[in-house]
Amino acid sequence: MFGKPVIKNTRITIEQILRKLAAGMTLGEIIADHPHLRREDIYAAQEFGADYLADECCNLELLMPLRDAGHDLLI
Repeated sequence: MFGKPVIKNTRITIEQILRKLAAGMTLGEIIADHPHLRREDIYAAQEFGADYLADECCNLELLMPLRDAGHDLLI
């Protein structure tokens, strides 16, 4: 998938799963869309995202427009 991380043995990107969760989809709804996924796959995607962000340094200039748009950010 163009160098993006994917769920093991699938073509489903971590980004796809995280965006579905962010949109409010439940684990059950995601699994209904992708019946070959297991709950553990979705948890692994979340863990990957958390691990990736743990090593990131935030650019406050990029976050300010989000805060100004009304998103709850602790900065």
